Amino acid sequence: MDQTAPHFDSDLLDPPEAGSIYQAIRDDIVNGRLAPNERLVISALATRYGTSTNPIREALQQLRGEGYVVFSYNRGARVRSLDEDFIRDITEVQALIEPYLTELFVELVSDADIVRLESIQDEIEELNFADIYRHSALDTAFHRTLYDRHYNRLAFEQWWRNREIMGAISSRFPYSLSRRTAVLKEHRELIAALRGHDAPRACEVIARHTRGSGLHIVEHMRAARHRSQN
Repeated sequence: MDQTAPHFDSDLLDPPEAGSIYQAIRDDIVNGRLAPNERLVISALATRYGTSTNPIREALQQLRGEGYVVFSYNRGARVRSLDEDFIRDITEVQALIEPYLTELFVELVSDADIVRLESIQDEIEELNFADIYRHSALDTAFHRTLYDRHYNRLAFEQWWRNREIMGAISSRFPYSLSRRTAVLKEHRELIAALRGHDAPRACEVIARHTRGSGLHIVEHMRAARHRSQN
């Protein structure tokens, strides 16, 4: 087995889709540039994004279907609040999708894949959460190594969209010591399961890893809400 592996740059981690009006609006919602409950006026959005009204209407309908935008009688479209319940729901979906994606990877995994995962994990551990943006890029590279080759692109794209939401929200909060420890431990457990071609174990680890990430975000959001109310 070749023990050498390249340094992984975030420049190589372009998302599966980019550049659409839909994604621009969605990113602004996720990152809070369009505020929760803000009214979405089609003409104003067309000016904001430099486009005609038709792409805006199409994007809002798609965002409505995905739960980012709500429509109400006589009030039009508004930004949905990305609250604790929303993150809980996303986490539950991710905890179904990620084991499904992982199960196929267990069948496909090669020695080269294991080397890549170990190399990424070595960088994650060396970094030790000192640079949250670099950590995020490495963590994304780790998980995309598992999922990129899956034939079900609808499942992959749903995982990616949900990951972007959770990543944008989690970037507002620091990693707790317990969560840092769990992330490192779970990645190593996952690599060991993959090396042994142990699908049930790999799926159990990734489901636990996903639920832990979601719970960590929800706990931070709940604490922030309580502080704002006191």
